[in-house]
Amino acid sequence: MSVAKKQYKRVTVKSLVEMKANKEKISMLTAYDFTMASIVDGAGIDVILVGDSAANTMAGHETTLPITLDQMIYHASSVIRGINRSLVVVDLPFGSYQSDPKEALRSAIRIMKESGAHALKLEGGKEIKDSIKRILNAGIPVMGHLGLTPQSIYKFGTYTVRAKEEAEAEKLKADAKMLEKIGCFAVVLEKVPAKLAKEVAESISIPVIGIGAGNGVDGQVLVVHDMLGMTHEFNPRFLRRYLDLHTEMTNAFAAYHKDVKSGDFPNENEQY
Repeated sequence: MSVAKKQYKRVTVKSLVEMKANKEKISMLTAYDFTMASIVDGAGIDVILVGDSAANTMAGHETTLPITLDQMIYHASSVIRGINRSLVVVDLPFGSYQSDPKEALRSAIRIMKESGAHALKLEGGKEIKDSIKRILNAGIPVMGHLGLTPQSIYKFGTYTVRAKEEAEAEKLKADAKMLEKIGCFAVVLEKVPAKLAKEVAESISIPVIGIGAGNGVDGQVLVVHDMLGMTHEFNPRFLRRYLDLHTEMTNAFAAYHKDVKSGDFPNENEQY
């Protein structure tokens, strides 16, 4: 007999831990603006990530590194105004937390105060432990992020799968346990072997959200532009496209262009 899932009017960090305990999978998508956030929230998605991937999808940068703290606050504020139920997690951008725990706390406080966000996400393990602890000590919920960490792309040199070798896998497992121990409420695992991700998820009590990490974790996250098929040139194995909006939108724009040029738009019913 299946067990009825608890209905959450508002998803909180506590809700996610309960979902894991109840073996309920967690859904997570990105959003960067009011309109998209409203649609994602209305569809019942549990967590909205205001990702630094906005640097790619919204601004056209090659990496996530250029986006600024002010820009993240702008995107997060727009998203917050569009939601009623989802938990909103915001990425701390590159350069705002890595080297100085005091700077990390200042950055975190700015995002929370100026955007109204519910939690933050930071990339890295023991290297940023002091920054995470400083933020947690201020009462700000933190989601970790291990595996492929895009803010370190120039260190890795590639977007390939991480932690395939034993040494890196052991470090990832140790970092996940450390993040749990110091008080993070969840961890994202990006582009790591499914077997390793499942092992990590089973070894800690906080939720593990995967992207390219198999189905043995506690939830999944995708970039909304990717899963809607707006970014047609991006084709990783883990991506399932639920729509082909690139084609649909291109056809719609072309039809509008044709109708304007021909004088068909607006017709008599479309004017005052």
